[in-house]
Amino acid sequence: MIRPLAAGIYSFLPFGYRMIKKVCEIIRREMDAIGGQEFHLPALNPKEIWEKTGRVEAFGDILFHVKNRDYVLAPTHEEIIAEIAANHVKSYRDLPQIWYQIQTKFRNEPRPRSGVIRGRQFLMKDSYSLDRDWEGLDKSYELHAEAYRKIFSACKLKFFEVGASSGAMGGTGSQEFMVESEAGEDTCVICDNCGYAANVEIAKANSTPYKRDDNSESLKEIHTPNVKTIDELAEFLKIPTTKCAKSRVYIHNDTPFLVLMLGNDEVNEEKLRIALGAGKIRPAHPEELSEITGADAGSIGPIETNLQIIADIKLKGANNMVSGANKNDYHISGIDFDRDLSNIKYYDIHYVQEGDLCVNCKSPLRVVKAIELGHIFKLGTKYSEALGAKFLDEKGEEHPIVMGSYGIGVERIIACLIEQNHDEKGIIWPKEIAPFQVHLIGVNMKNDEIRSTCEKLYFEMNESDIEVLYDDREDVSAGYKFNDADLIGIPLQVIVGEKNLAKNKVEIKYRATGNKKLVEIGLLIRTLQDELFLP
Repeated sequence: MIRPLAAGIYSFLPFGYRMIKKVCEIIRREMDAIGGQEFHLPALNPKEIWEKTGRVEAFGDILFHVKNRDYVLAPTHEEIIAEIAANHVKSYRDLPQIWYQIQTKFRNEPRPRSGVIRGRQFLMKDSYSLDRDWEGLDKSYELHAEAYRKIFSACKLKFFEVGASSGAMGGTGSQEFMVESEAGEDTCVICDNCGYAANVEIAKANSTPYKRDDNSESLKEIHTPNVKTIDELAEFLKIPTTKCAKSRVYIHNDTPFLVLMLGNDEVNEEKLRIALGAGKIRPAHPEELSEITGADAGSIGPIETNLQIIADIKLKGANNMVSGANKNDYHISGIDFDRDLSNIKYYDIHYVQEGDLCVNCKSPLRVVKAIELGHIFKLGTKYSEALGAKFLDEKGEEHPIVMGSYGIGVERIIACLIEQNHDEKGIIWPKEIAPFQVHLIGVNMKNDEIRSTCEKLYFEMNESDIEVLYDDREDVSAGYKFNDADLIGIPLQVIVGEKNLAKNKVEIKYRATGNKKLVEIGLLIRTLQDELFLP
């Protein structure tokens, strides 16, 4: 099916390429059904057009640059679509539009992993909607969401949908289609009771309000030599970690600010970015901390600081907390967030954890690994404004086109099918997407009667539009052929052997169940057609 050429780069052999073509046929069918028009856009793009939208910098090292040339290899095609729209869409009468392509894309992944799940070169269906307003975008977005459900259902995948971050794509909303798998590179939060699901980057939980102590202690400076972590602090003071407020310094548009988290909770930087709105955020570098706060990491805190304080919602109303004193090897106890911290804002900026309660129904949440199959975005006017893609309305007034972007990883569908359909013997392809429908096996090809029968059946299957793989090898044993057949996983195996052939019969084996039955040779084609739902 497939062979690696280099890290994150794969060659698809005939079996694998048949799979790709079948998946692409399903995608085309559903994209055409919602009014999509297929394009083929260049993978090699002038860097200048990407600079207009600021995405050369946004993608960073992931963007492939052609050496000594002002070109990049495209990981996606929003800029090119907007450039085409700028030249061809002039009036509101030209809208709405859905343009799509199935094209090779490139990402300079620093650590390609999980086979085709995270590669440097990959095949992707990407489509783009062009609308006159946000109401139109909502309709195009839902058309794509329903088309995606049909595509993944037709491919016999068990999938779920999650709210997601827009990341470098930008825009106001996005949604991912995921497959639960330990091989996944994404982490998702799922409620099995009500169906709530979200990428962990933006997932929310029903956070229990902090239970204040009845009395607030006075602030007290404590000498804590060589205490750097929350666990070390809790052990040193003999208190639970939930009485500690972890302090982190971040930089937002060159301005430092302080982040407070409960205990060992980690900052969800995507939630933090969303909370702060436009601009870039990053953790302060270790060498910056002393200049900004007067202390090194492990001794930073919120008392007597001029920094804006952002605290996780779990800390709202907390009292008798311990945090750094902004002096190395010292901490302060007795911190009352209501009494002592005036320059503070609260946001949900923590990662949801296994067992947290659902934000909708308060049932326990699961945190699972998942593979992203598809991602849909409401882009808005970011790209149309940058590239001058505008239209005139009924009054002759000019407006930017409102865009959406929608992607599917073609190879990921195949990988996820295998993840969900296999046993200890090999792959179990669903018949709708299998590289072939029937695997014809001659047990002893040196027997002239077996060979002639196999040749006749092979011809009849092809004439009847049954996709058949014919194992005509003479130099391997029957057991070897059967093991290969189970490994390859084609749904139906037709086995021609001497014993059954003497009765004018052949054996059909069902790969999924291992069940077998004998069929008269004259009834084989009709039986296969019935099994495969062919006319």
